[in-house]
Amino acid sequence: MNAIRTTLAVSCMLAVLAGCATGPSLRSDYDPAADFASYRTYGFAGELGTDRSGYSTLITEHFKQAVGSELDARGYRYAESNPDLLVNFFVAISEKTDIRSTSTPAPTMGPGYYGYRYGRYSGWPTYTTDVRTVRYKEGTANVDLIDAARNQLIWEGVAEGRVRDENLQNPGPAISALVAELFVLYPAQAGSAVSAAK
Repeated sequence: MNAIRTTLAVSCMLAVLAGCATGPSLRSDYDPAADFASYRTYGFAGELGTDRSGYSTLITEHFKQAVGSELDARGYRYAESNPDLLVNFFVAISEKTDIRSTSTPAPTMGPGYYGYRYGRYSGWPTYTTDVRTVRYKEGTANVDLIDAARNQLIWEGVAEGRVRDENLQNPGPAISALVAELFVLYPAQAGSAVSAAK
């Protein structure tokens, strides 16, 4: 039951990151010492960060398809054994609480400050305060590329955003969109050095 809840929460978070009105916050980093020109093949880490209790989740499969599509488009080939790059994914989700208050002027009742003066001495307006507690989920998704020979991280793409429950139903397309956005930040093509533009 916990694995199902975790998978649903992860699905919700990933759908949100891709479906947010303002878009998720994206960032990436890479190892400038890595020889990107030497990488031509990729595979997946033995136990991925999105797997649960020793089995592959549907989220893992969505990630594999999305990342595989992006790497294939950049000229990399999938290799079952001895790939140049290993791919891993991680997802974290946390509950957040915001306390929001707004003050609005309320009409003043009565004839004035002391009850008998008018005009310039009319009463000061009073304010009402509306306090709301907003609970929401915030998520982070990472895609890591690792130099398999050196067991060294060479590139990391990170997306952070607020989780929207309405995007829970169909996480596959949301994950594909999110991964595509992250890979815009990826600095190379298969067998090529890092692009100066990145």
